[in-house]
Formats: sequence, structure tokens, C-alpha cells
Amino acid sequence: MSNAEQKTYCTMLEHQKKVLEAVSYDNKLFKKELIKSQAWLNIHDQTKLRLWVKQKFYQQHADTINEILNTKYDYAS
Repeated sequence: MSNAEQKTYCTMLEHQKKVLEAVSYDNKLFKKELIKSQAWLNIHDQTKLRLWVKQKFYQQHADTINEILNTKYDYAS
């Protein structure tokens, strides 16, 4: 992976973290954005995001987090 690709992925990960923080007040929006995050991020960043989401939002969104992170979605390529 090139440095430019690494920067893009890091930027996308940070972007998705900001989005999830911004919509955390609404469970439906949080769920929608968490699904998008899983589709857009590479495997490495998905792992980082999963850990971060569990640490930051588990008390508030436990059911949603368990549902989304334990479901395999068929994303469009």
C-alpha cells in the first residue's frame, strides 16, 4: 500500500469516527453510519473502528453495535 493510500484510509477512518460521534444521539442514524463505515473501510481500519466504537459507544448503543458488528453485509463493489 502506498503512502497516499495509507493517508486516504486513515483520513476515511478519522472521518467515519467524526460522523459516528456526530450522529450518536440518534440510534437510527448511528446504525446507518456504522453500516456505511463497515462498507467503506479496509479490513485493518474496520478492526480499529470496531474497537473504538465498542470503547466509546457500547453503553449507549450496545444492541446496535452487537447487531452490526456481528452481521456480514453484502456490500456493493
